[in-house]
Formats: sequence, structure tokens, C-alpha cells
Amino acid sequence: MALKAAEIRAFPALVSAYRKTDEKGLYLEIRPNGAKRWFFKYRVLGSEKRLTLGDWPEVSLVQARELRDDARRAVREGGDPLHERKREKTMARLAAGNSFQSVAEDFIEVKFVGGQKAAATIEKARWYLSHLTGPIGGRPVSEIEPAELMVVLKKIEKAGKRETAVRTRAFASRVFRHGVAMSLCKSDPAALLGDALMSPIVTHRAAILDPRKLGALLRAIDDYGGSESVKIAMQLLPHVFVRPGELRLAKWQEIDWDEKIWRIPAERTKLRRPHSVPLSVQSLALFNELRRHTGWMDWMFPGERSHLKPMCENAINTAFRRMGFDRETVTAHGFRATASTLLNESGKWHPDAIERALAHGHSNAVRGAYARGQHWDERVQMAQWWSDYLEEHKEGAPVVPLVVKKGRR
Repeated sequence: MALKAAEIRAFPALVSAYRKTDEKGLYLEIRPNGAKRWFFKYRVLGSEKRLTLGDWPEVSLVQARELRDDARRAVREGGDPLHERKREKTMARLAAGNSFQSVAEDFIEVKFVGGQKAAATIEKARWYLSHLTGPIGGRPVSEIEPAELMVVLKKIEKAGKRETAVRTRAFASRVFRHGVAMSLCKSDPAALLGDALMSPIVTHRAAILDPRKLGALLRAIDDYGGSESVKIAMQLLPHVFVRPGELRLAKWQEIDWDEKIWRIPAERTKLRRPHSVPLSVQSLALFNELRRHTGWMDWMFPGERSHLKPMCENAINTAFRRMGFDRETVTAHGFRATASTLLNESGKWHPDAIERALAHGHSNAVRGAYARGQHWDERVQMAQWWSDYLEEHKEGAPVVPLVVKKGRR
């Protein structure tokens, strides 16, 4: 006899599981723990199979019969509901493994981590991925359409982050190409979207190019009353004009006191090539002063909270803000533009020597490691001339006010 909805609740739990049959292959199994589960029993090619339809009361009697009827229809049409369910689960697992998120993480692991990219570069790649994780991270990489990726990018763009949108698209494109190479998808939908995004508004990092104002800034740095190591970092940057990350992550073992050279290892440079910096008398004096404060530590510029970690990434720019200089006036990275511009305008130095000093373009990695690369002798002379130039304008230039925020000194 067919089951009645009212009697199902009263079926007791016994020591062993037992069944209560409905009709057309549907039955309810009552287990010793009191759980009640619907099953559909059917035959395919002479073999008896049973398909789970769900637990009562989440699946009512009416719903169980509807599911049974759907399964019976599939059997009549030559299908196998149990096999189809297993196939769907397998496809779901494969899709999860081939999601955009998983492919992107594999791409980062292979190309960035495996390629020994700088930690900051790896972190930036993960940051681009974070913009895509929520909207499309769980989607199979082979099913993502250009339109749904465009929705994500336009949302970033409308938030006023044009460059982030452009760079996120470029990152996504590299992930899709990685997926194509791994036979996980057949095309790169991000490649079609480049012309649909607004071009970033180019803003150059703030840099002081007026020698008189540069002298005023150097005097202000000398008057800084905060952390001594941060102060020396600010004093050093104009002389050596390396990238701020190369400075804050410096270690004492990199300084060759006899040769008067700072050798920055390849893993910390942007081009992944060793870079040697000739040290002027002034630079050596500042490093010696710094050695009085942190010479017993591993990091030249340790963090304020723990000397086991390097100085915070934003420590120098934060110091400038505390001094009253806004980001449109001074940035740590801006000293590179200052040096490049004024050294070129002096007309005293070969442009290639200046480019080598800035660690731009092509370089000879072997020669760089031993500080004997092209234009090295000229760079040694240029380093001393540049430090003398800075001292001259700091000491002798007339006082010129810089842009300082109101209410700050």
C-alpha cells in the first residue's frame, strides 16, 4: 500500500534498519538512529540500483514522488540516474579544481614563487587576484565569459581606480593563458577587454627638481626629530637614490667598507640583477653613523617594534608626512627622479652612466656582482660629485619654503 504523509512521523526506530514501501520503486528507510531517508529502486540492464532522494522531512512524501517520477522517466529514456549523479559530482570536483582561483594560484606559484620574484611582486600578484576571487574565483576557468569579467573590471574602474582595473585585467589575461597552456580552457576572454577600459591617468611620483628647494628639503631632513634610523634613511636616499625597498631591506653584510661599495643582491632588485652602488664620503659617513645605532643587528634599518624585522614599507613617507610634506611634494621614490633629472641637466655625465646608477635597462650581471660593470669609474666620480652637489645646496642655498600642510611643521 502507498504511504500516507501522516503516518511517516510515527514510524519508530528499531534495532535494525527497515523499509516502508510506497509504490513504483519508492521506499523510506528508517534507521536505528531515527533518521528516515527516501530511496528509489530501479533496474538497468538487469542490475538493481538504488538512488538516494533525500532525508525526510526535508524531502516530503510529495517531493519524493516527484523525484521518483523524474528518475523513472530518465530510465525509460535509456538513462541511468545514479550514473548521471556520479558524473555530475565528478564534474563538480573537476570544476572546483579548475576554478579561476585554483588556476591563478598555480600560475602565481609557477611564475612568481618558482621564478623567485621579489616578495613585493608576489604580494602584488595576490592583490590583483583578490579583486577577482569573490566574483569569479569559484567559476570554472573554461566557462568564464568576457562579459562577466568586464563587470568586475568596470566596478573597479568606477571606484576611480583605473590603473588597478587595467593591471587586474592584465593579470587575469596571464592566468587564462596559463590555463590554456595547461589545457584547462581554450581561450583568454580577458584579451578582448583591453580597449574597453579607460586608460589610467598617469601621475608621476612627487620629486623636487628645483635645486634650491632640494637644499631646503635636505635641511628639513636633518632637523627630523623622530627615529634615528628613519632619519638616516631619509638622509641616505638622496645620495644613493636606490629604490626605497632596496634601502629598507639592506643588511650590513652588503657593505664593502674597503672598496666603498654597497652590493645589493639580485633578489632584491627590480630587474633581478645584482646592483653595486659606489659610496661617496658622505654616504660612508651616514652608514658609519647608522652602524652606531644598528650595527649589531642583521637589518640596517630594523623595525621600531622588533629588530628582527626590517623597517616598515611606509616608514620614510610617513616621516615626510609628519614633517608636513604632502605626497604631491615629496616621496621616498622621488629622489630617483631628482637625481636622474639634475645629473642629466648638469651635462657632466654620460647618460648611460646615469642609467646604470639608477639600475635601469640592461646590465652585465656578472660584472655587476663585482662592481666592475660598464661606466663604473665614471659612476664612482659621479657619486662623489652628486654628494658634494647635495651638500653645497644644503649648506649654501638660500632658504626657499616648500609646500607644507597647514597646522604642521
